Amino acid sequence: MFRQLLSVFRDSKPLHAMGEDFAEMLQKTYDITVRAGQIYFTNAASSEDRSYIYKQDVKINKLERKIRKAVVAHLSFPENTQSVPYCLALMSLVKDVERIGDYAKNVAEVRDFFAGPLPEDDHVAELQEIRSAVEEAFAATPEVFAEGQQERAMTLIHHGQNVGRRCDGLVEAVARSPYDSATSAALVLGTRYYKRINAHIVNVLTSVVMPLHKLDYFDEDAAPTT
Repeated sequence: MFRQLLSVFRDSKPLHAMGEDFAEMLQKTYDITVRAGQIYFTNAASSEDRSYIYKQDVKINKLERKIRKAVVAHLSFPENTQSVPYCLALMSLVKDVERIGDYAKNVAEVRDFFAGPLPEDDHVAELQEIRSAVEEAFAATPEVFAEGQQERAMTLIHHGQNVGRRCDGLVEAVARSPYDSATSAALVLGTRYYKRINAHIVNVLTSVVMPLHKLDYFDEDAAPTT
């Protein structure tokens, strides 16, 4: 399925343009995810940082709408019905990327109510490691997607599943810790937002190894073995 999707993106002029817009969405969303993490962990955001995140989020949303409109226009011609599976896949993927942008914005917005420094303890160190793992996976995703690197996608998916479990464990640990309410809320929200960013990155990666009807769902038995 994915090999055909890439082939259509490369060979079909309208779908090729959609593929380029999707690649731009990925890059912009990665950029604001990194910027939001810097704000969350340092609380050193300038007005320019906030403005950059919000402006990029608007551009991401516009790209999503542009792709949707192009898909509808493309499928309005009967001769393009063979593209339906690929267009459905793309519609699913752009929604995942758009949601990452929203969660990245949420990460930065935690600092709207929590201005103090984060604790220097094992829980924050764990969240830093989670952040690094999410950003590293996201940085690799455009290349993995564009080149259809199935083995690398499988590795990143497994790492992403582990990140999700670590997020669950960290939320539980924070709930048992003697933090004040504001600190607890900041850590739980940060952890949950990174869990959701991670989940949507994994969803994008599933498109490399799973058939269309199992996008956003990783089935080890249905994944390719080579």
